[in-house]
Amino acid sequence: MVTVAVDAGGADLGPAEVAAGASEAAAAGISVLLYGPAREIGEVGEGVRVIDAPISIAKAKDPAYAVRSTPEASIVQAARAVADGEAQALVSGGSTGSALAAGLFNIKRDRGIYRPALALPLPMLAGPPVLLLDVGANVSCRPEHLVQFAHMGSAFSHAVLGRERPRVALLSNGEEPVKGTPDLIEVYERLAGESGTGLNFIGNIEGTHITDGVADVVVMDGFIGNVTLKVIEGVSGRMLRGVHDASMRSPRSRLGAWMVEPSMRRLRADIDPEAPGGAYLLGLRRLGVVAHGRFSRNGFARAIQVAARGVEEDVVSATRAALTAAGALREPAGSRARDGD
Repeated sequence: MVTVAVDAGGADLGPAEVAAGASEAAAAGISVLLYGPAREIGEVGEGVRVIDAPISIAKAKDPAYAVRSTPEASIVQAARAVADGEAQALVSGGSTGSALAAGLFNIKRDRGIYRPALALPLPMLAGPPVLLLDVGANVSCRPEHLVQFAHMGSAFSHAVLGRERPRVALLSNGEEPVKGTPDLIEVYERLAGESGTGLNFIGNIEGTHITDGVADVVVMDGFIGNVTLKVIEGVSGRMLRGVHDASMRSPRSRLGAWMVEPSMRRLRADIDPEAPGGAYLLGLRRLGVVAHGRFSRNGFARAIQVAARGVEEDVVSATRAALTAAGALREPAGSRARDGD
């Protein structure tokens, strides 16, 4: 049975909501170690063990300093449980910064990995989600980082999202190989060459193509990724509000809204941000999942379930194997590798 360590601190709806999601996941056969304030968590279902950890650093201004200086924090204890082998994956409902810092300092980067990436499955109206990475872990990236992200995303898309041969693309300002910054052009050349061994690399795509389903994995640096994600979230949210407002303007439009309500429910389900379970920290020695703080119990249950599936499919080993085959792992420093130490 897979065991997942869950940080209940920092969730917008409170630790009890995270606990309810943990109980739902446990009912499906997953063992959960739940770290958070026991008094606020309350009763939990069978398969969930509560470890009292009332201190949260989810709102810390300097996550790295907070992780180092607050070993008793819920996210730090959860990450340490994964590092010590008590659990096989980490799920956090707090901030991305604290989850990333706790993962780096405790679980550590996998051997040969330059930097971990934050990957988000973006729900599509029709068809499977599109995996975007990096969406915020690294503001700036070198070409070798993006090459690794491409392999990480492909391995995850295959193992967890079920894509048989994921189509991998670079986000750029044009489809031609010469489009983009010098670094992006270099990444294109590497992925089209030996560094792309084992990848189904389809080249560059523009921002308008992300939601067209032409690629299964879209690679970018964390700055562009985070801006892209926020724009997509903002536009989609505003469109849904606009449709609702327009449908309430007259008796006739309200009648029309009533008639299309079943279709609108299906639409909201198709683009439900809780369905993918959150964003995934790839490149660590164990899988990490960062659920959005606004998630309900259903979203947290989904995050735990997908983390467990990643363990069962051994996505970490699959990623390492893909990077090894492509010769994309970081070269050891000196006579032995020091990555993640």
